Amino acid sequence: MMKAIVLGGTRGIGKAIAESLSSIGCDVFAASRKDIDTSDLNSVKNFIKKHKETDILVLNTGGPAPKQFHDVTEKDWQKYHNQLFLGFCLLLQKLKVRNNGYVFVITSNVIKEPNPRLIISSAYRLAFTAVFKVLSKELVSKNINCINIAPGPINTDRMKELVGDINKYAKSLPMKRLGEPAEIGNFVKSIVENKIKYLSGVTINFDGANSNSVL
Repeated sequence: MMKAIVLGGTRGIGKAIAESLSSIGCDVFAASRKDIDTSDLNSVKNFIKKHKETDILVLNTGGPAPKQFHDVTEKDWQKYHNQLFLGFCLLLQKLKVRNNGYVFVITSNVIKEPNPRLIISSAYRLAFTAVFKVLSKELVSKNINCINIAPGPINTDRMKELVGDINKYAKSLPMKRLGEPAEIGNFVKSIVENKIKYLSGVTINFDGANSNSVL
């Protein structure tokens, strides 16, 4: 039985991934913020002491409230430097992913098209994407796949906070709807269930053709 650790696994996209992996027989630990807060490095270190290794690691966390560049405080930069970047780096350094395993990171479409209202997320999620890309070349020698999923407009509480009127916003999208968390969960499940191993070091835009980015 494969073991999976899903951060932010009690709501939204993380919950959908945890449920999908459970449906194919994985032993899933769906971590809540009470279990690990990646903005608190002591919390990260304590989590690693309790959870030393896994077969599947899903790095997932919420983002900051919308702010323009000149409204961001020094405290904001420090908190989200830890939450979106350094906390994940420590997990990848210290929490062992077994050979033939998988690492998924849930980032955001802002790594493709930076959003001035989400300047913190745009900066740190892109920085971690660079680290993750470099690391993928090392881990693939152990047959460990690294897949970056960059969601666009997904029907979560986070999206409601960002756009307000979901129904109005959905009408502006190419598919006239938001994506559902279960669609991302089923994507992750399909990779694991079908043992797809040649897909690694990639970023998957999960945005219903909403992005204007070519790559």
